[in-house]
Amino acid sequence: MTSVTISLFSFLLVIVFAICFSCCDANSNVVCIESEREALLKLKNDMIDPSNRLSSWVEGGNCCKWNGVVCHNLTAHVDQLHLAAPPDEEETSERSKLGGTINPSLLQLKHLTFLDLSYNNFSSIQIPDFFGLLGSLTYLNLSHAQFKGAIPHSLGNLSKLQYLDFGCNSNWVFPWEQREGPWDMEAKSLGWVSELSSLRYLDLSGVDLHKATDWLQVTFNLPSLLELHLSGCNLEGPIPNYLGNMSFLEVVDLSFNSLNSSIPNSLYSLNHLQSLILCGNYLLEGKMSSALGNLSSLIHLDLSYNMLEGIFPTSLQHLCKLKEMDLSSNNIDQDISKILQSLSNCSLDCLESLNMKNNHLSGHLTRQLGQFKSLVHLSLAGNRISGPIPLSIGELSSLNFFDVSDNQLNGTFPQGLGQLTNLKTLNIGQNILEGVVSETDFFNLTRLKELKASGNMLRFQPNSSWVPKFQCETIELAHWHLGPKFPRWIKSQKNLFAVDFSHAGISDVIPTWFWNLSTQFRYVNLSSNQISGVLPYLNISSIADLSSNRLTGPLPRVLPTLEALVLSNNLFSGSLVKFVCNSSEQRPMWILRIDTNLLFGEIPDCWNQWQALTNLNLGNNNLTGKFPPSLGHTSLTLLNLRNNSMFGELPSALQNCTGLVILDLSENHFSGSVPAWMGDKLFRLVVLRLRSNNLDGHIPHKICALPYLQNLDLAHNNISGAIPKCFSNLSEMATKDQDYGYLESLYLELGEPFYFSASLVLKGREDEYGSTLRLVTSMDLSVNSLTGEIPEELGTLIGLISLNLSRNLLTGSIPDSIGNMELMESLDLSMNQLYGGIPSSFSNLNFLNHFNVSYNNLTGQIPTTTQLQSFENSSYMANHLCGPPVSKNCITKGVTNEGGNGEGSNGRSKVNGLYVSIVVGFVMGFWGVVAPLFFIKSWRHSYYQKMDHVGRELQVFWATMGR
Repeated sequence: MTSVTISLFSFLLVIVFAICFSCCDANSNVVCIESEREALLKLKNDMIDPSNRLSSWVEGGNCCKWNGVVCHNLTAHVDQLHLAAPPDEEETSERSKLGGTINPSLLQLKHLTFLDLSYNNFSSIQIPDFFGLLGSLTYLNLSHAQFKGAIPHSLGNLSKLQYLDFGCNSNWVFPWEQREGPWDMEAKSLGWVSELSSLRYLDLSGVDLHKATDWLQVTFNLPSLLELHLSGCNLEGPIPNYLGNMSFLEVVDLSFNSLNSSIPNSLYSLNHLQSLILCGNYLLEGKMSSALGNLSSLIHLDLSYNMLEGIFPTSLQHLCKLKEMDLSSNNIDQDISKILQSLSNCSLDCLESLNMKNNHLSGHLTRQLGQFKSLVHLSLAGNRISGPIPLSIGELSSLNFFDVSDNQLNGTFPQGLGQLTNLKTLNIGQNILEGVVSETDFFNLTRLKELKASGNMLRFQPNSSWVPKFQCETIELAHWHLGPKFPRWIKSQKNLFAVDFSHAGISDVIPTWFWNLSTQFRYVNLSSNQISGVLPYLNISSIADLSSNRLTGPLPRVLPTLEALVLSNNLFSGSLVKFVCNSSEQRPMWILRIDTNLLFGEIPDCWNQWQALTNLNLGNNNLTGKFPPSLGHTSLTLLNLRNNSMFGELPSALQNCTGLVILDLSENHFSGSVPAWMGDKLFRLVVLRLRSNNLDGHIPHKICALPYLQNLDLAHNNISGAIPKCFSNLSEMATKDQDYGYLESLYLELGEPFYFSASLVLKGREDEYGSTLRLVTSMDLSVNSLTGEIPEELGTLIGLISLNLSRNLLTGSIPDSIGNMELMESLDLSMNQLYGGIPSSFSNLNFLNHFNVSYNNLTGQIPTTTQLQSFENSSYMANHLCGPPVSKNCITKGVTNEGGNGEGSNGRSKVNGLYVSIVVGFVMGFWGVVAPLFFIKSWRHSYYQKMDHVGRELQVFWATMGR
């Protein structure tokens, strides 16, 4: 480098420093213009400022030194307004948000080029129409500010605008979720955007563009546009195939819409594209094109949450600048070792984040994994990857996030993990790792924040004096063997807020120091151990699960912020009064499960402060009394009070709980009839269990109006009348595919099948169904006083897997339509007054494993199918049936075939034999009398004399009668 060049460079450097200094101190020596100061004061007066952020804005002050105000260094005009609230999710930031209205005095700032109102709370107003008159604006940021209504078209007048951000004003939802209520912000047309010819950055994320059919031709024809963000805009249809017109586009974000079809080829010609985000469309399908390799400038690729399938294109190895790749939650089906091989050459030098969780990847992790030296984030969770975790994992020195959970990995705890000194998150949960974990495996993991390894078969019992070098926030070691003592090594974890030691073989009391580890635990799961003792209080702010232990005493005191409490299967005793009624403020708790304990007394009537409660299970206790009316003021989706001693009529207060999905009031002493309002009000019911009560009356036809009902149990009552024919309207029982039923949609919406568990009686046995509940459809009307015939319409419920009508007073024949229920696994029609034969259509019931028609008046031969012949004789006893498996033989006894409705060869043999016997008897009788008269003369004369005497006597008799 020459001296002239060095001097020139030094001169330019001085100029740059001088400009930077003058910009940094732009307001130091200027005094604002009075008219603009007055305009700002009017702006302040109309705003709500709960944290007093604008306290420096005072009468007579220099507005160029006010908080958030930047003046031009030469002209003193207000040039920029930085009024964004701190973009953080803590409650403290809520108090920092400006609100109220925006005064038109803002128009007095004629030289304003920069306006940032983001992260505030203007939820009471729309975007002011006069913003379109701020002609000098080059930067406008109104994101996260909660503006409502339509975007004013007047903004198209801002011809100098280069940066426009309306993102995240609406509380949008994923495309596969159901939105409740209208969108907060919308645009019916984007024609005004086409006037913004200088625009380089556009973000309309969360704005409803469903009616803006011109969004394609407008946004993809802006000549200067470099970044386009249309995430969560309710867009539908295909991605346009003329993206090549925007050759300088650097960022495309069309995530979380309902775009369908495959990715267009024109997208692969965007040579300057650095970030491509198409995640969360869910309908986006097809194979990943090898043309992806043409995007040589690509740094960030996100195609997650779609339906892409096939194999991983090898051309991605040409993306030499790629740092982040997210292909999670698709249908990619390939051997993981081949994918690692595809990502070879220069990709290995740059790739920092690889996410391919929730696909269909298989195969083994190979040593090649250790070649990704720059890798910081690696997630392969939710696949079918097997084999051990290779030792080469220890060579990824930059790795701080490693998630291979929910796979089929085996072997021992990988020693290579202990070499990852930068590791912060380790998740190897839900695999089949086994063996002993030692203290040395954690020796170098000094930065570890999250340790998630639940669902393996590992044993960890370090020395009682061991103090780990990490300070974790989350430790999840469910199903590890940690006991029998409570793990003492976590006593050193001062930042802990989430712990899962469930199913860990602990048979100890919870030490008092445990509750002092955190000012407030957010999540604690110690369920399914042998933990004993009294629990006076719970220092947990969000979720607590201590179910299936041996805890005793009264219910513990809890924090008023607790959202979910599960204490099932313990020995808690006492009343519910103090626990339920000790607060005058609204409780945020939405899950309360205290079933299977020793609670007694009445359920108190003070649930008005529990309006958030959606899941309440108090079953299997000793509770008594009537149903408390205030429970009707909650938001219940699940209510379980089974196996208590409650009485009275079924509570009318439940009419208000229109969101109920599971209602179980079985095994109590409720009386009266099944109320018709259940069919009118509780239209979301999936499970209705009222068995083993004192109910009478008829089954109301309104029950047939429950479109989502999958499990109906009215057994063991005194219900009379006929089985409603309208049961054929129970549409959820009439479909064969329950994978996509109503309950499945609730699982997707709420994310946890655990919250919708229910006890069901199938095949004579009661079991708890959680994640598989959506697959079960049943109807149990047994042990009642039902009369009449079994409706033919019942056969339309082809989705039923269990039907129990036993121990009633049903008459008539078995409907042939029952044979249409091809998914049926359990069928019980025993102890009724049914007659006729077993329909031949029962040969279609190939899944039957429980069958009983005993104690009826059935006749005929049992249809010959593999299933019906596999049951014991007791399934058919006390009828008049024949053929296998019963002992009565249809051939030797001459019983009619096929339900007793026809004559077989054996019947014909019996009839023919009867005729022969009659003929033979007649011949023998006739000749037994006539032959002696014919051959013996003395017999013949005596016979004729006798006949002559009888004739004379009759003649005298008739002559006498005539006189």
